[in-house]
Amino acid sequence: MNKFITISLAFVALLAFSASAEAKTRVAMETTKGTIVIELEDEKAPLTVKNFLAYVDSGHYKGTIFHRVIKKFVIQGGGLTADMRPKATMPPVKNEADNGLKNFRGTLSMARTNVVDSATSQFFVSTKDNANLDHTAKTPRGWGYAVFGRVVEGMDVVDAIEATKTGTVQRFRDVPLDPITITDVNRLN
Repeated sequence: MNKFITISLAFVALLAFSASAEAKTRVAMETTKGTIVIELEDEKAPLTVKNFLAYVDSGHYKGTIFHRVIKKFVIQGGGLTADMRPKATMPPVKNEADNGLKNFRGTLSMARTNVVDSATSQFFVSTKDNANLDHTAKTPRGWGYAVFGRVVEGMDVVDAIEATKTGTVQRFRDVPLDPITITDVNRLN
């Protein structure tokens, strides 16, 4: 009987450890089109997730817009206000695109310039599978864009944002003509 209890307790402890190891951070992104729930890849993209959550916790995303919407490609936001002014950012984060994650439909990735390690606050959601954005080599052209999460609820909201009519606003192209604002982003766990 003692052996059975010991094995049972070990099994319960293993299940509890597995459940906690698999629990990924989730955030709710409230937008003027609806709510998007995102599950973050804490283990595969730890620096990127830490960076994103620092912006979440500081309230940085509140009042930013989706300023770049390209049908059958991506919706991008997290850095500009409705009047197209950039918000102040923290230092760039190291590019973790070599983490094995792919830019599939519904994934959340870091936006960046042509400089490999230049991502700050801006992110995008792929609205289709974007293999051309994946890491292929540790070269400037091959680095790709770091996937650090995926939409687990609210792809209908992503699709509604993607369907928005866009145009040129100031010097920016592909901007929704009716601004789509991120009203808040909060951790769920």
